[in-house]
Amino acid sequence: MDALLLVLGSGAALLAAYFTYGRWLSRRVFNLDPDAPTPAHTERDDLDYVPSRRSIVFGHHFTSIAGTGPIVGPAIGVMWGWLPALLWVVFGSIFIGAVHDLGSIVISLRKKGRSIGDIAGDLLGPRARLIFLGILVMGLWIVLAIFGLVIAGVLRQYPAAIFPVLFQTPIAVAIGLLGRRQGRSIVLPSVVALGLMYASVVFGDASFGPTIGGLHAFNQWAASLPIWVWTAFLLAYCYAASVLPVWLLLAPRDYLST
Repeated sequence: MDALLLVLGSGAALLAAYFTYGRWLSRRVFNLDPDAPTPAHTERDDLDYVPSRRSIVFGHHFTSIAGTGPIVGPAIGVMWGWLPALLWVVFGSIFIGAVHDLGSIVISLRKKGRSIGDIAGDLLGPRARLIFLGILVMGLWIVLAIFGLVIAGVLRQYPAAIFPVLFQTPIAVAIGLLGRRQGRSIVLPSVVALGLMYASVVFGDASFGPTIGGLHAFNQWAASLPIWVWTAFLLAYCYAASVLPVWLLLAPRDYLST
């Protein structure tokens, strides 16, 4: 019960901050205009810049921002203890993390969707741009390497998760294709996709029946592959997701994850 109260209290604090402090930041500090055109419209190329549904954009950003939470959160708890970690997660997110992320995306929106490292070159010079982008690249390498190795180890340790994880990719592509159709609701496809993903968790490793038993055999075979094979596969997937149109895989996958 105590843990539930902490979760509910933290959620209430985040929601209250969103509708009060967040609204104040958007109006008084960043002077946001809901009618201002975004790079998705002004720079549209149907690859990285493409207008998307609000629900998909929310899911895409939510998953991208919260992606390191399951790793960073427990690490902070181990180092600091539960109370300092809780205070940091709640109030650090409200007054530091959320402000940083909001400011970053507002700057990018007003600079044709460019990255912060690229924008730094306009303000501080070409050398600062190279340094900033170099730091970002090294940081991304570290994150990708850690995530690739950790996820590869988790999938080998828990074979039952392999098929559901892989099955999410074609579902995300289907949602991405449906989302491109103007005027068509994606509520029903989203519900169906969610049901299919839950079904893949329930039946994706069952050892009964000829077909479902084959999935169990596939999971066991995939889990027996060396960890470097899984790491290479995951990194190749990351590369493919980064070069494909954002509406086809990356955004709908994050939307479904949210």
